[in-house]
Amino acid sequence: MAKREHVMRMSVEQPLWRALSAYRVLTMLYAIGLFVSKYGEFVRPEVAIGYFVVLFVWTFATLPRVAGAAGCTKPFLAADLTIALTGVLLTPVADAHERIVAGGPTLPSIWTAGSVLAFAIKGGWRWAAFASALVGVANVVQRGAPSQDTLHNVLLVWVASIAIGYVVEVARASERTLARALEIEAATRERERLARDIHDGVLQVLAMVQRRGTALGGEAADLGRLAGEQEVALRTLVSGGLVPVSRVSEDAAQGALVRAVDEPDADDGSGPRDLRPLLAPYASAKVTFSEPGTPVPLAADAARELAAAVGAALDNVRRHAGADARAWILVEDEPDAVIVTVRDDGPGIPEGRLAQAEGEGRLGVSLSIVGRLREIGGTAELVSVPGQGTEVELRVPGDRRGRKDSADPEGAHGPGGAKDGQGPRGPLGRKAER
Repeated sequence: MAKREHVMRMSVEQPLWRALSAYRVLTMLYAIGLFVSKYGEFVRPEVAIGYFVVLFVWTFATLPRVAGAAGCTKPFLAADLTIALTGVLLTPVADAHERIVAGGPTLPSIWTAGSVLAFAIKGGWRWAAFASALVGVANVVQRGAPSQDTLHNVLLVWVASIAIGYVVEVARASERTLARALEIEAATRERERLARDIHDGVLQVLAMVQRRGTALGGEAADLGRLAGEQEVALRTLVSGGLVPVSRVSEDAAQGALVRAVDEPDADDGSGPRDLRPLLAPYASAKVTFSEPGTPVPLAADAARELAAAVGAALDNVRRHAGADARAWILVEDEPDAVIVTVRDDGPGIPEGRLAQAEGEGRLGVSLSIVGRLREIGGTAELVSVPGQGTEVELRVPGDRRGRKDSADPEGAHGPGGAKDGQGPRGPLGRKAER
């Protein structure tokens, strides 16, 4: 049975709008109840009755508008606050002066706070401060002079509305962060699903084409080789992880939507760089890449030069070992150095051939490999045995990691990382260990 998916939109402020709707109805009924209970004390009750008719109709007619942020527009908020301020200023006309001086309630009473809270929920604490300041001025005007009770009530509304507005702003920011996290989680799940589909289909087909093409030979072998290279590249892409997600919509009412994907910033050379992503593109059907499970940090210039030296070594493999030769790249992150070994199974280099090539002016190895490592303070050792392939060991000392706590290659182990007075271990020694 197929799964059915549905989309839920979350809004932390929606409960506040529902509470505000209920508050407006209850406080409107409360204000009318106060008027009915003190009807005989009003000097012009007909003014109060007219106002309460308007307030009653307005409160129920605008319930859909205060059900959410979309309907609570600026013109509506201005009209709503005008209704509240008009009721406050009509109080001296309808009520007895003695009751007003004694601290009697205004016509809208605490319904006025609902208008201020609408400003707070819609626009945050700044809107709330503006609306509550207007309500405070109206209360002082209708009383005729500032009093302790009036100032106390005005200050209470002012502080409460600003606090609620601030909480709403924080809640909206938290909602955007949560929506962004949910988008990333959804993208990760989709990527894992695609990876399973690719692994079950495309990668298996490419592997089959590689095997069948190699078996058939001829042009089919070339097709198989290309399929193998694409298989390795696709597998590396699938297992490489997510790229950074950015430029996310901040529309809290609609939820966060990923608008674009940023490529990783180009390295400006100011900090360490992981060597592994620089070497990973060299992997192919003929080149096996082995790396540590943790980052291998190097100074940016050292990482670039080391990767270029590895590329030059692989160019030599393709040029001199033949199209069928295989190569292996091994990255080792030791405490005092980073070591990259490039090994192939070609025919090897005849003894004296490198010196002869250098004498003839062909400086590929001495410049592209040895020279690059020398420029960054490292070393390059090449060992080749006829019929057994060639191995190039590239060593970069620990002080090129781009951080202050890296090991000092001129310390106890010497520049080559040797121990206990022994010379540096050459590739032959490393090959024997493996």
